[in-house]
Amino acid sequence: MKLLGSCHCGAVRFSLTSHQPYPFMHCYCSICRKTAGGGGYAINLGGDYASLQISGEEHLSVYQARLADGQLNSARRHFCRHCGSALWLWDPTWPELVHPHASAIDSELPVPPQHVHMMLGSKAGWVEVQPRSGDQTFDDYPDESLAGWHERRGLENT
Repeated sequence: MKLLGSCHCGAVRFSLTSHQPYPFMHCYCSICRKTAGGGGYAINLGGDYASLQISGEEHLSVYQARLADGQLNSARRHFCRHCGSALWLWDPTWPELVHPHASAIDSELPVPPQHVHMMLGSKAGWVEVQPRSGDQTFDDYPDESLAGWHERRGLENT
């Protein structure tokens, strides 16, 4: 599925191909919560990094989070330096992947049949997790990848 995205002020626009377009995974980690906000969690999609096309690249900034041990996280979080919109995450550990924030996608996304709530061990105390029937919850990372979740449900080529 081709995804089109942009920041709030319109300075950055992007497109990419995604074989994992269902916004099913809610991440409650402090990095996602503080850099992407919204509901105490962020939702990342899976995409093909080679297909990423950017207009307004000069308006991008990149943030690398510092972990509790003082080391820099390898993930690079891209955002608009004018309006602050969180756009996508890219990590050199998996250079073929890009993870756009569902909140930055302008294309109509498919509705997931279930959700995964991850990193609940670091969620803010004020956040009320509201899993629905069939949802999975994890204090840390889930048992399967974005691709695995889509493949198991036959949703990878939407």
